[in-house]
Amino acid sequence: MSSKKVIAKYSVGGEEFEIFVDADLAYEYITGKRSDPLSALEVDEIFKDANKGERQSKEKIEKAFNTTDLATIVSIILKNGNVPITTEQRNKLLEEKRKQIIEIISRNSIDPRTNAPLPVQRVENAMEQAKVSIDPFKSASDQVEQIVKKISLIIPIKFAVAKIEVTVPANYASRAYSLLKKYGLKSEKWLNDGSLSAIVEFPAGLQSEFYDKLNSLTQGNAQTKLLEV
Repeated sequence: MSSKKVIAKYSVGGEEFEIFVDADLAYEYITGKRSDPLSALEVDEIFKDANKGERQSKEKIEKAFNTTDLATIVSIILKNGNVPITTEQRNKLLEEKRKQIIEIISRNSIDPRTNAPLPVQRVENAMEQAKVSIDPFKSASDQVEQIVKKISLIIPIKFAVAKIEVTVPANYASRAYSLLKKYGLKSEKWLNDGSLSAIVEFPAGLQSEFYDKLNSLTQGNAQTKLLEV
């Protein structure tokens, strides 16, 4: 076995699923630098015990993964299983996962006392104070709920969606339309004078960003009204 050839392990339903992968290529896939999970695979087999060469049964594979597609199975194992990596790789992966989690929380949350978005720095500080632990192999979205529970003891936080009514003057309407679609255009009405009345919905944490872009595009001439958060 080469020094780069390692065993990635995944457990589900009391069963073990193991694969031989190239350590460097597996890390690249986990971090999004590589798109094809099969490119990291050294042996096209799913094992029950890779060291012994004991293959896992097709029935148990299909039951555990709801598929027999090798690429899908390898992807699940790499993203959710235990993949041997170096200390440096693990630290990089932890930092990337931490940034992803902070971004998700900041984008989707508000301070329920003021309905104001929670800045990235405030979320980051709360996570440090709460001493949250991050799993480098678990997806960021799957860890958010537990982390929010912990930091809610430090800061008031609520996940919410902002619903905003927007009126854009005629001379800015066509340019603003693409921006409104990007943020979640739910309804639109073109008025007789050529102006646009619309309602947008998006994660509440993006309010400041939305207002900044809208005001920049319309030179501050758009009117907005927060309908719901």
